[in-house]
Parts: sequence; C-alpha cells; structure tokens
Amino acid sequence: MPRAHDNLFFPSTASRLGRQLVVSPANSPLQHLCYGRIRLTARGERPHAQVSFESGSREIGLLNMRGKCRLSATPAAPTVPGSAQSISLELHDAVYVPRGWLVELSTDSEVDLVECAAEVTGNYPLQVIRYADVARSPSLKFTTGGESSRRDLNIVIGSNVQAGRIVAGFTRSAPGHWTSWPPHEHASILEEAYVYFDMPPPAFGVQLVYGSTPEEEFARIVRDGDAVVMPAGYHPNVAAPGHAINFIWMMAARTEVADRLFGVVNIEPGFAAGGSGLEASRQEARPERGAG
Repeated sequence: MPRAHDNLFFPSTASRLGRQLVVSPANSPLQHLCYGRIRLTARGERPHAQVSFESGSREIGLLNMRGKCRLSATPAAPTVPGSAQSISLELHDAVYVPRGWLVELSTDSEVDLVECAAEVTGNYPLQVIRYADVARSPSLKFTTGGESSRRDLNIVIGSNVQAGRIVAGFTRSAPGHWTSWPPHEHASILEEAYVYFDMPPPAFGVQLVYGSTPEEEFARIVRDGDAVVMPAGYHPNVAAPGHAINFIWMMAARTEVADRLFGVVNIEPGFAAGGSGLEASRQEARPERGAG
C-alpha cells in the first residue's frame, strides 16, 4: 500500500498537444500500468494533426474522448502476426493495439485520446471497439449506485476484448454524488488509475485512497485533466454539489490474463450490505474473435 508521500497525483495531464506518456512504472508506484494522452488538432496557427509511434512490448488501448480521427495500424516486423488496417474512430470508440505494432494517427479537426498500456508477453489480435456496441450491452454499460452514489458506468475494454492485462472505460456521476462506492479494493489482482474529464471549471471532486493506517491515507482535490494512480487501497471519490465527477478508469492485471477480471473486488468491512454495485459487469460479454 502506498504512503502519502508516494507519487500518486499527476495534475493537468491533458494540457499539451501531441502524444505525452504521463504515468508509467518509471515515475509512479505502479508495476505494469501506463497512461498516456494524445491530443491532436488541425486548427489554429500551429496545427499538430498527426502522430506516429510503436507499441513495442506493450499492448495499448486507445479511447477516443473527444472529436474523431483516422488510425492506421501495421505490424512493425514481418514476424508480428496480423495485417495492416485503417480505422476511423468516432466519439467514445476505442481500439486495442497489440504489442509490436506501428500506429499512425491523424485528424482533420481535433481529437483527444486516452492511452492505456501495459507490457505483455502474449499476442492478441488488433480489435476495434465501437461505443454503439458497448451501449447496447447491459454488462458493459449500466447505471448503478444508491441515493447518493448514482453513476453511469461504461466498460469499453473489458470482457468484450481479448487482451493480456488492460481493462478500461469511464464513469459519469450524478451531481454531488459519490462513486467507486461502496469503498472497495482489488490490489491482489489489479492496479488502477483515474483520469478526470469533462469537468469544466468550477467543477471539482475529492479523491481518496486509503488502507488500514494513517500513513496510507491520500486525499486530494481533483479537476479536469488530473490523474490519480492507485496501486492499492480503497479509492472512493465524491463530486462537488451541483457538479459531476467524471473519470476514465484504467487497470492492469498483475498476472497476465488470469487476473484480468473486472468487478472482482473486496469491499471495505461495514459497507458491503448492498453489494459492490458492479454485479451487472459479471454477466459475460463475449469478444468477437478477429474483430477489427
């Protein structure tokens, strides 16, 4: 469990154009999970409308949180399985990029992509996730929570995607409500990060991460573009009255494939009477093999 002085907080991660690798095991207590941000624009005096990179030893999930773009994905070497694809991504669509691939992104307008990644040893297929398909699945998109913890949960990269470690999606709260409630943790199988979005000023929330001793307590005001990493601990949060707390959540399994389980949590003792609120996610959404 991290102590309060460990680096859990990363402010204003969406403030720059281009591709920024914000969080990794090199600059945080995380062991596997990486978070990056890709903002492109073809507008203004200094357009930054395209970017290219290789996935290397990592699998990568790209979630489109604003605008639209074109993505070209190609195996980086003849020995890498798969064939080149050209993909258009609309709002809240996503793509899973295997390790060993070259990615090129471009836009005619603007796009804001959240990058979730982790090193893997397995080979999994390139897959395109259309948000329209997510929205039709009651195990991937559902409303949960009680009178003061109502929120809308969207599992974009979950059991619908073949992958080694990563799981990702986003949550929108009702104004002034708690989310990630009841307090829960899953440190034995998954580490996590939250990235807050669509919270224009003056909106803010309060993020908590805590364990069993005062030395493990973390409490921070969070605003649009901030990120908090959670290698362990209970991690509820709450929105300011009259405003929502919205966040992209991303997780990496500690053991590849075996620990890649969403909704398997330990609830803080004393808060478990109503269940975790994540029960709907345990209804399997099967991946379409070879999708993409």
